[in-house]
This record gives sequence, structure tokens and C-alpha cells, in this order.
Amino acid sequence: MGRGAQAQTQRMIDQQLSQQNALNQQIYSSGQTLGSQATAGYQNLLANPGYTGAEKSAITNLSQSALSSSFNALAQNASNRAARTRNSAGYGELIDSLARAQGQDQANLAQQNQIAFGNAARSDRLSALSGLSGLYGTDTSLLGRALGIPAQLLDASARNAASSGFKIGFGPGGLSFGFNG
Repeated sequence: MGRGAQAQTQRMIDQQLSQQNALNQQIYSSGQTLGSQATAGYQNLLANPGYTGAEKSAITNLSQSALSSSFNALAQNASNRAARTRNSAGYGELIDSLARAQGQDQANLAQQNQIAFGNAARSDRLSALSGLSGLYGTDTSLLGRALGIPAQLLDASARNAASSGFKIGFGPGGLSFGFNG
């Protein structure tokens, strides 16, 4: 091979290497940007786990409203029946029974909502810790010990969180939350 061919080959190799280095730098920068966005999202999730106050209020109001509507419908049916039959015997007792049942159901629903809120916050914390440990290669059992959570519970809680009705995702649009249908 002559000197001219060698020089041309070297220039082509240098050009190809330069293009490859530019592509590698672009990929590295994209990875850094995505890593920074993911880190910020996980840190935000860790700092603000669970539902916001507005979300909790909306969930509580909607669930209690639905429950109240069903009891109101039952009370209206009882009233209509008493008027239709012109027999009010047992009407007062039925309304009292409905009121007791409604109070018990509202208390149970409030308790279920509080448990769901606590579970969502715990799930968010565990998801954030798991995500951060994935980004930084941190040992989750070490994180669990630091938080006083046994290592076997971290995995179990993560599995439970994945199968709950609440979903958390991170994609091109950022952090997203939702419910299974």
C-alpha cells in the first residue's frame, strides 16, 4: 500500500473514530440527563410519599358521598313504601337501623381509606428507595437496615405495592401516578 493510500485510510479511520466518539458523548449526555431526571423524581417521591392532601380529601369525599347516596336511596324507598301503603309501622325502626348501619359503614370506610393512604405512602417510599438504589447501585438491604425495615420485607412490600391498585411510573413524560381499572 502506498503512502497516499495509507494517509487516506488513516483519515477515514480518524473520521470514523471522531463520529463514534461524538455519538458516545451524546449517548453519555442523554444517560446523564435521564439519570438526573430519575433521581429528582425518586427524591421527590421519597420526600412526598403517598397522596397529597387534596387527593386524600377527594378520595374521602367521593367514597363517603357514594356511601351516603346509597343510604339516602334506601331511606327514600322506605319513606315511599310507608306513604304508598299508608302504614308507617316499623318506619322509625327501619330508619334508625339504616342510620346505625350507615354510621358503621362510614367508620369502616374511613378506616379503609386511612389504611390505603398509609399503604400508598409506604409503597412510594419503598419504590423511591428501590429506584434510587437501582440508579446508584446501593444495597437495598443496607437501606432497609438504615430505616429499620427487615430486608425480606423490602422485597415483599415492593411485590405487594406492584400488585395493589395504585401504580407509579416513570417515563419520558416524567413521574406518573394512577389506579388500576
